[in-house]
Amino acid sequence: MSGSPLARRGFLSAAAGLAATLTLASCGGGGSETAPAAAGSSAATAQSWTFTDDRGRKLDQAKRPSRIVAQVGAAAALWDFGVRPIAVFGPHKLKDGAKDPQVGNVDITKVESLGNVWDEFNVEKYISLQPDLLVSGMYTKEALWYVPEKSKDTIEQVAPTAGIMLLGRSATEVLSKYEELAKSLGADMRGVPEAKARMEAATKELARFKDLKILVMSGSPESMWVSNPPDHPDLKHVAAAGLNLVTPSKVDEQGFFQTLSWENADEYEADVILYDTRTQSIKPEEMLKMPTFAKLPAVKAGQLYPWRAEIPFSYQTYAAFLEELVANLGKANKLP
Repeated sequence: MSGSPLARRGFLSAAAGLAATLTLASCGGGGSETAPAAAGSSAATAQSWTFTDDRGRKLDQAKRPSRIVAQVGAAAALWDFGVRPIAVFGPHKLKDGAKDPQVGNVDITKVESLGNVWDEFNVEKYISLQPDLLVSGMYTKEALWYVPEKSKDTIEQVAPTAGIMLLGRSATEVLSKYEELAKSLGADMRGVPEAKARMEAATKELARFKDLKILVMSGSPESMWVSNPPDHPDLKHVAAAGLNLVTPSKVDEQGFFQTLSWENADEYEADVILYDTRTQSIKPEEMLKMPTFAKLPAVKAGQLYPWRAEIPFSYQTYAAFLEELVANLGKANKLP
């Protein structure tokens, strides 16, 4: 991937130019006028701030951060809690210009873009924004999601960073951590209690479908990937609520999935199949061109429903996701 002009020149030139760029930024050369991190919280930004992230790092600042940059998943979560990042990085715009679902309710016309694809992060622009804090999810304890390895050291020097662990946690645990962070940042929490109640109600409904065997998957033209529920916070949540999800017998080395050829799409029996709706997965109409997949009992019965993978960790988004899942499973039957 081509990335930003900085990425093409490489990390060494970034490090060399960091001090000069920071000096320029501190003199007002590039800092844009933006809304505070939390709506209506400008007076509160003078308060001291502390937060311990999931790396065990205790962040302690004299002033509450107001200029926040976030990976799109983190930005979407914070946005629904009432925190308004000034810039995002990671998938937020599709090829046709529409919003990527991963960015949730973030108004991408009101935030700066630092990169839209993997390994793309405009460090020069990031420095010019004079950020107070960078927030991202994590799938390993020390790696911030979508922060490029080649420029992470430079990025860490610009502003404190906060990491929220995703791997091995249920959605409720991740939601709770984002809620803690949002409150510390002065979020107004508008609509959160109502959304939390909706999410809890929909979660309880899932137990009604415990007799259904459910397979969750993604696909490419060459392969079918069977999701491993413990590695996905949303799937871990619904499994704990009572859903009977297929757990693959042999997970790939990197985790998350078992890779199968389409000829082996019948490896696991299932009454219901949930398919990945992300842009990196092929669409159901393409999956149906694979003969073995098309012959699966769940597919023939029309019990093929969307899986909203990587939805933002907000109560509003999870309430809608779970309500849709309950509605779809309500149409499904146990197959012979």
